[in-house]
Amino acid sequence: MIHFAWPWLFLALPLPWFIRRFTPAVNNAQQAALKVPFLDDFNIVQSQQVAQANKPWALWLATFAWCLLVLASMRPQWLGEPIEQGVSGRDLMLAVDLSGSMEERDFIVNGQAVDRLTATKAVASEFIERRIGDRLGLILFGTNAYLQVPLTFDRKTVATLLNEAFIGLADEYTAIGDAIGLAVKRLQSQNADSRVLILLTDGANTAGKVSPIKAAELAAQYHLKIYTIGIGADAMTVRSFFGTRKVNPSRDLDEKTLLAIAEKTGGRYFRAKNTQDLAQIYQILDALEPVEKDKQFFRPRTELFFWPLAFALILASFISLMRLRFS
Repeated sequence: MIHFAWPWLFLALPLPWFIRRFTPAVNNAQQAALKVPFLDDFNIVQSQQVAQANKPWALWLATFAWCLLVLASMRPQWLGEPIEQGVSGRDLMLAVDLSGSMEERDFIVNGQAVDRLTATKAVASEFIERRIGDRLGLILFGTNAYLQVPLTFDRKTVATLLNEAFIGLADEYTAIGDAIGLAVKRLQSQNADSRVLILLTDGANTAGKVSPIKAAELAAQYHLKIYTIGIGADAMTVRSFFGTRKVNPSRDLDEKTLLAIAEKTGGRYFRAKNTQDLAQIYQILDALEPVEKDKQFFRPRTELFFWPLAFALILASFISLMRLRFS
């Protein structure tokens, strides 16, 4: 159906008639006498005025062009069929570790060894894309914690800014407690039943002003549920110039603290040793934090104002050309 965004501009339609009716007319005869003092020239001007007066089509075209301008100013729009929108009302914050240890290349993506942050981006982007109806936020932390994206329905922006993050952006150490405290601060004013934090790290708390356990206790007071994810491969065999040797890339991972954080806030702790584990964890989180669809609708709008505006400009140009031709 057709809808007008500014229907009140229809009141401008009789404006030219009011101007013609209530403003004094120009005395064309006096102007012609001043401009053309010779009789022969005056007769030419007078014949041109008579010729123009005998062309009522110009007046009708001008009137039609004005009607089109008024129509365009009313912003006609085409309203499509109502489309149902799913909105869960859930406020979900992602906290991603950017400390130096995330450079460890113990994950495989598309057959290539990549660092932990690259693997996190690849899997988390898919998780973000599936969160239709949720408000998402992004916290990046290292030595300090920073709010990169406040809560928003714009999933594309969250995914873009996550993918633009790089190791060392928040310095080299790991402030898990500060990241939790920042999430509490940003979520405390939201609905208590919808506050969720997903915290992803590969190490232990080595910086910050607040200990992780104290921050978790504060989060529990504000009903913030925290799901912690510890990432990093188990002991693995690597080759070097001196032969093969076993290394444990996750020796600094403090699983005990991450488990305690989850338990204190009613969440869960997950261990991601590879990209498959990480993907499965996000699928589990989809089930734990389901999208609750409320029936909300919107109607797509297509602007149509440029059509009457274009026709009005064409008519105005045509009238101007005709006036120049007969002048």
